[in-house]
Amino acid sequence: MQYLFLVIFGLLSLTCQAAKIAYHDFSGVYTCTGDDAHEGKYTGTVTMKLKPEHSRASYASYDFKLEVPGYGTYLGHAAANGNHVAMHFALTDKTTKDYGTGIAEMKKNKKGQWSFHKFYFEPEFKGGNTGAEDCVMQR
Repeated sequence: MQYLFLVIFGLLSLTCQAAKIAYHDFSGVYTCTGDDAHEGKYTGTVTMKLKPEHSRASYASYDFKLEVPGYGTYLGHAAANGNHVAMHFALTDKTTKDYGTGIAEMKKNKKGQWSFHKFYFEPEFKGGNTGAEDCVMQR
């Protein structure tokens, strides 16, 4: 009986330790350069803000904003699992149908700053569109 108690207590302890595995906090402002299949090269600023009330274990939730000079502001959200982040964004001017979803992998660069490369797909913008962005967190 005592052995069974120790085994159960040990398993509960391991379960609690596994639950404490923390997500990374990618909150911050990022400077970005991108290349859009329809619009060409552009620059922008991404702001991500952690929503801790919707984050747990290796999963994290964010408010997401992309500002592109000459195009506007794209609002959205992001969901992360470890270093992989899915991002949904939509231009505030809904008439353009300029919205989409991106997938990125977060990495630290040589200076210790979070950075990411994002591929995105926009199903309705100008008959369908793709692009890529490279972003580095500002210090």
